[in-house]
Amino acid sequence: MSYDGELAPLSGGPAAAREPRLLDQVRARLRLRHYSRRTEQAYVYWIRRYIRVWLPRHPRELDGAAVEAFLTGLATRDDVAASTQNQALSALLFLYREVLGVELPWMENVVRAKRPRRLPVVLARAQVARLLERLAGREALMAGLLYGSGLRLMECVRLRVKDVGLARNELVVRDGKGGKDRVTVLPAAIREGLERQLAAVRELHARDLACGAGRVYLPHALARKYPNAPAELAWQYVFPATRLSEDPRDGVRRRHHLDEKVLQKAVRGAALACGFDRPVTPHTLRHCFATHLLESGADIRTVQELLGHKDVATTQIYTHVLNRGALGVLSPLDR
Repeated sequence: MSYDGELAPLSGGPAAAREPRLLDQVRARLRLRHYSRRTEQAYVYWIRRYIRVWLPRHPRELDGAAVEAFLTGLATRDDVAASTQNQALSALLFLYREVLGVELPWMENVVRAKRPRRLPVVLARAQVARLLERLAGREALMAGLLYGSGLRLMECVRLRVKDVGLARNELVVRDGKGGKDRVTVLPAAIREGLERQLAAVRELHARDLACGAGRVYLPHALARKYPNAPAELAWQYVFPATRLSEDPRDGVRRRHHLDEKVLQKAVRGAALACGFDRPVTPHTLRHCFATHLLESGADIRTVQELLGHKDVATTQIYTHVLNRGALGVLSPLDR
């Protein structure tokens, strides 16, 4: 979901002058704490929406009851998902605690959107093979990493050259979900394709340098600490964009990573071509990675580490398809 341009600027009045200043403070504090750009967009969207519900009052003049009413309205009137309501709550807590310096009382009267417990879509091994056969080139390689290494979609597109360990058959995932690093397996089946991709990145980077470009975005002010690092091959994206683009934060033209929508569209098209009757996304391949490893007898703690789950309870959801069908039991009819 994109939050850019969801709400038009206010026109006239003192509130119209206050809103941009407050949102600029929110953006500055988010960047100071190294929040991702997507989180920044989402938080600014929800804070702006909250401000406009209570105009012309300033958020500092409101209390926990106003936040309760806003969140309850999301659940009862807008029928949002539980994750969406929790995101809005996190944004408002950030506004009050980190920007306004106000500690809200615990909000006991918020009507919580119900969070359904859903089982992930998992394909059989033969179905995964058919899906991967429908993909080609770069998209096939990326899908192979999602299934063969258990990467999340954004972890795949943000992969950098230095984090590919061909000699040790491993990938290092930097700053994954929750800001954690982890090491996962590099499948031998895609090693040759990955080597070709790295060679293509090397050639593209050399051309960019020759044209006066070739500098990539580095997180957490690393570019100031290591001024030459952005131009080094090691920091380039394994799956770079096809053209240079302007960074919205500082206006510098760089070669960013490939848009994740490219792989999403490719996987969706391949699934339709295979005739699957269930929704298949790139994240489905990560679900398949975990489930098929457990089917093969891998220890659940090992799978937890490879996936980067904080709690093993999150990994246990994949045990629903172990061995034969639901919960790994054999139907009495089959006996």
